[in-house]
Amino acid sequence: MKTNPGRFFEDYALGEVIAHAVPRTIGAGERALYHALYPARGAVHSSDAFARSVGLAASPLDDLIAFHTVFGKTVPDISLNAVANLGYAEGRWLAPVWPGDTLRSISEVIGLKETSSGATGVVWVRTRGVNQHGVTVLDYVRWVMVQKRRREVVVPVQVPALAPVVDPGTLVVPPGLDFRRYDFMLAGEPHRLGDYQVGEVIDHVDAVTIEEAEHMLATRLWQNTSKVHFDIGQREDGRRLIYGGHVISLARALSFNGLANAQFMVALNAGAHVSPCFAGDTLRAWSEVLDHAETAAPGVGALRLRLVATRGAAGGAAGALRDAGGKYLPEVLLDLDYWALVPV
Repeated sequence: MKTNPGRFFEDYALGEVIAHAVPRTIGAGERALYHALYPARGAVHSSDAFARSVGLAASPLDDLIAFHTVFGKTVPDISLNAVANLGYAEGRWLAPVWPGDTLRSISEVIGLKETSSGATGVVWVRTRGVNQHGVTVLDYVRWVMVQKRRREVVVPVQVPALAPVVDPGTLVVPPGLDFRRYDFMLAGEPHRLGDYQVGEVIDHVDAVTIEEAEHMLATRLWQNTSKVHFDIGQREDGRRLIYGGHVISLARALSFNGLANAQFMVALNAGAHVSPCFAGDTLRAWSEVLDHAETAAPGVGALRLRLVATRGAAGGAAGALRDAGGKYLPEVLLDLDYWALVPV
């Protein structure tokens, strides 16, 4: 058989290393499409002149362009037969990605656990995105629920122990970054690291209704071939599942209103796609400030943020996340915990 039906849960082995096919060269076109789809407005990722003013040679590609590209390479081997992408942990952006860079992905299977139904299992992988120089630009863990081909097959169980938060002392600041001459007027907001208080909740105010065509264009842009995003026959309800990364990028773009100076995502502490998202859903977002940290780079601090995306407005107000019993509200789509670099 020449074609590849994709892996099922029992096809994975603990410790297996998978070198994913088809390296991807990323250019300015991907940046233009990314900004059209979401739209991202971070000054460092929008302007070569602004990037040079803070010590960089030019404007690097958006951090989530790197994430989506690396993620997309893994789909044919990891989540082609996925039921859902469940979560993320221990993610770090380790080097900027520039127009013209070529990225490839390598994953190691670090955990397996069959679900109680016996029809699916959860696979944990640690994925590295590597550029044409052999430099790792991104490293993260994700876990995904995958269909089983045969229920009777028994797979050894191992659930990895994952750190709840990336140690801020290990955050990697892009070489040369210097925020001492940061232009707040050009960036769009005056807020510095010290202006954000732990526990503060920021309602990002704006909303966006998700369109089927935009989602499918974006998912194809990252070469994500997961069947549930394209084939209406994959779900009993006959609906295409919106790629979770599309939700992340939309929420991150909305967060510009209140977090315009959170210029770089440098770590992904935790993340969960809480509920499925479909075309026609109207997405809103809010953020909670969880922590601050210093870095060794001049004028650069780190802000730990929880970014929440909801369908409509969860509980009618920013800050509502779970019910009295501790369960996520049904309107919550995304709960993402990350570190961002901001001026001090």
